[in-house]
Amino acid sequence: MDNLDAPQHLINHVTLVGEAADLLIKKFIEMKVNFDPDFVRVGVVIHDIGKIIHTNEMYGPGSQHEPEGERILLSKGFTPAIARCCLSHARWSDMECTIEELAIALSDKLWKGKRVEELELQIIDRISHILDVERWDIFSELDLCFESIAIEGLMRLQRSVTSG
Repeated sequence: MDNLDAPQHLINHVTLVGEAADLLIKKFIEMKVNFDPDFVRVGVVIHDIGKIIHTNEMYGPGSQHEPEGERILLSKGFTPAIARCCLSHARWSDMECTIEELAIALSDKLWKGKRVEELELQIIDRISHILDVERWDIFSELDLCFESIAIEGLMRLQRSVTSG
């Protein structure tokens, strides 16, 4: 991001989303989920790269940064799968996503304390399929993980304001 002159606020955002992602990654590894943690980490770093161009979306609503981010990354030689994270982090409900893409999308919500039931259930269902267990066998464990990440959201939000 430094090579693209990313504003400090965007770098701070990526750091805070990364904290949430690291906690999800740790839980997935603990549960022996077959996934690519490095893909999640890279996806977190690049998911909002289009906001370098669409700076108005850094502090307000908008979705122009999503296809712009994908375009930027493809032009820089990133794989289509990674570049797609610019879209899937926000459009996960309209796309068929990998477990990694869903983890990036969830991290982008949980970092600020926002719980999104539909997204969380998609992840729970995907992991139950990967582990070949019933949804309810892992629901409580993952719900507790999501809540423990979200509960720190206010502190992360405060840090996003004071460190930017």
